[in-house]
Parts: sequence; C-alpha cells; structure tokens
Amino acid sequence: MSLPSTLLRIEGLALLISTVAIYAWQGYSGWAFVIFLLVPDLSALGYLIGPRIGAIAYNIAHTFLIPLGLGVVSALLGSSLGLQVALIWLAHIGMDRAVGYGLKYADGFKETHLNHV
Repeated sequence: MSLPSTLLRIEGLALLISTVAIYAWQGYSGWAFVIFLLVPDLSALGYLIGPRIGAIAYNIAHTFLIPLGLGVVSALLGSSLGLQVALIWLAHIGMDRAVGYGLKYADGFKETHLNHV
C-alpha cells in the first residue's frame, strides 16, 4: 500500500472517530446511528442500471460536500435532526475510507480513487 493511500485511510479513520465522538457528545441515539450507518450504500443500487450511473450515484453519496453542507446549515439553523444525519453520513464515509473503499470509476465497482493513489 502506498503512502498516499495509507494517509487517506488514516484520514478516514480520523473522520470516523471524530464524527462518532461528536455524535455521542450531542447525546444522539445510538440505535439511530447503527440503523442508518449503511444507508449511503443504497446508492450502489445505481449499478443495476449500469456502471456509469452506479459510479455517479455512489460518488454523490460518498463525497464530503453534501453531508458537510448539511451539517453546517443544520448547525446554523439549530436543526439537531439535520446535524444527526450529517454526522452519521460523514461517519459512513470515514468508515469506508478507513477500510479502503474510495470514490468509484465507471470502469467497475472495484476501481476506486484509493487504488490509483
């Protein structure tokens, strides 16, 4: 495994740990965390349509932009539900990165940005 790939995995682990810590600090439901942690992986159903659509759907659900935006807006508006969703979503992305799952290429499900680093 290359150094950049290792660093990206460590960053993923740091994201996972920090989001779980913030989630717990906020006193949110542990059951909700467990139940909804894998929801972003439903985006992989796009692969039933084809590899290009699958990669697009998966990547949209596995980039930081949407959950970070949701988290910031939710914090500013005082929406605990939005913040809870954002933290679970970010924890999922961190978990995926920590174990080596990255953003997908249209070549196939196993081709990720972490494989090419």
